[in-house]
Amino acid sequence: MAPPPDVAVAPGRWPLLGHTVPMLRDPLKLLSSLPSHGDVVRLDFGPMPVYLVTTPELAWRLLAVDGGKFDKGIVFDKMRPLFGDGLATSNGAFNQRQRRMMLPAFQRSRIALYAETTMTKLAVDLADSWKPGEVVEFDRRMQDLALTISGRTLFSTELGDEALAEIQRSIPIMLKYVMVRAFSPKFVERLPIPANREFDAAAARLRRVIGDAVLQAREKGGDQGDLLSMLLLAKDDETGEKMTDRQVEDEVITILTTGAETTAVALAWFFHEIGARPDIERRFHAEVDEVLDGGPARFEHLPRLVYTHRIINEVVRRTPPVILMRRAREDVELGGVRIPAGTEVAVSQHTLHRDPRWFPEPERFDPDRWEPERAAEVPKGAFIPFGAGARLCPGHQFAPTEIALVAATIGARWRLEPLPGVKVFPKIKATMQPNRLPMTVVPRTPGGR
Repeated sequence: MAPPPDVAVAPGRWPLLGHTVPMLRDPLKLLSSLPSHGDVVRLDFGPMPVYLVTTPELAWRLLAVDGGKFDKGIVFDKMRPLFGDGLATSNGAFNQRQRRMMLPAFQRSRIALYAETTMTKLAVDLADSWKPGEVVEFDRRMQDLALTISGRTLFSTELGDEALAEIQRSIPIMLKYVMVRAFSPKFVERLPIPANREFDAAAARLRRVIGDAVLQAREKGGDQGDLLSMLLLAKDDETGEKMTDRQVEDEVITILTTGAETTAVALAWFFHEIGARPDIERRFHAEVDEVLDGGPARFEHLPRLVYTHRIINEVVRRTPPVILMRRAREDVELGGVRIPAGTEVAVSQHTLHRDPRWFPEPERFDPDRWEPERAAEVPKGAFIPFGAGARLCPGHQFAPTEIALVAATIGARWRLEPLPGVKVFPKIKATMQPNRLPMTVVPRTPGGR
């Protein structure tokens, strides 16, 4: 089939470069404009067309109903030097095999173990370290905390110290440049510019230290209560095969790079949003005081942290990953548009999550929109912070658990006040990070401010 000739082209296209410059300069503005141009809209990145769907129905078709007709797209191809053949980049039968083998590491009983041994403990340690009136770079603290939780969850203490130090050093560097690498023409990756040198050096360091940790864990053997040993012990039910060391490395790097960043960003925005809204903050603190009764948050508290989870949903609605890419494996049809095999297709969580057709007053931060009656009105495919279908992120339960436990543990002890005069806005990297988030730590007592 020839490329579809009758699809609207997004505004702002540059000669030769297409939409690369608008996408890197202000992706949110570009993506927010697309629904007014049709259910399927064309973006051009250099000479390559990408067809982006803008409705929940088509998003669900792309990711879930017809998910088997699509592979990961070009953005994931460009991340292959970092992720290898991890879940974020692999396709087909191999991806399905890896997913089957990894799912036991994310089952409820394991998440409960990580919650008790790692998430709550590290959140308590962080809360204990603050002093009344101290100004903290809260976004940086949340990034360090999320990376430490991921590192301690992945590696037992004796294996993880060097790996954890390198994780905290290298992953922020790679995330800094991931958008440039993903949406720039391929020749840019080969240029000897600082972004490429720093990215490649950080990836090489991370590969080395994680490879060493995998070798040590393989020699030690057994279940050490961490994710790494679970991955090493995992067997494919159909063949009985285990992952190779290289495959384990790929999955560890994928988990670290994708999971920790999403959680850190959500926690930063969580306290920024409630810090600017005293009514929401009071309701959050009232719930935390009642449920925790003066102690740290535990896994068994989660079902009662109802309003906390609504805040989390509203945070990830407003600040999700920006775009998901796919590539058609065969000729398909989406919204009346013929998509030839090999064509790049995309869906933007930002576009869907801010569409007033599905979320009235989308710019308003409103946790109550997640009350059961109102949430039931949101169409399938309109809210997809963790993707959908067979490629649903395996951490879709792990991440909300971590966010809720950390937020409740901190909220039981402290209020985080925004600094007057500091403008906070999203800075687009792999996710919608705050540009900076200094906050003042103010002690509180249960039942009061």
